[in-house]
Amino acid sequence: NAFVASQVLIPQIPRLLGPGLNKAGKFPTLVTQAENLSAKIDEIRSQVKFQLKKVLCMGVAVGNVDMSPDELRHNIIMAINFLTSLLKKNWNNIKTLHIKSTMGKVQRIYG
Repeated sequence: NAFVASQVLIPQIPRLLGPGLNKAGKFPTLVTQAENLSAKIDEIRSQVKFQLKKVLCMGVAVGNVDMSPDELRHNIIMAINFLTSLLKKNWNNIKTLHIKSTMGKVQRIYG
């Protein structure tokens, strides 16, 4: 789930709804009048958020059933590279990596 809002509404949202959206990581994305709304929504849908907390395991969606195998491979590689760039010791902090489809078996890809 994601939210979009115009420049006029962004300052009013914390006052009206409180800090709940910010804490949940769902604060609306700014959309200007010049931007194409459908393109902005597609961009928001294609984003991946990594929540790096003090956990040893993480699950992230990197694709959907409409994507080709090449698109999925590209997304997986980009997500892994971005994740390793966020970590202090890069690849030294990663023990194993697995991929899994919704109904499929887990496949180990690293470690």
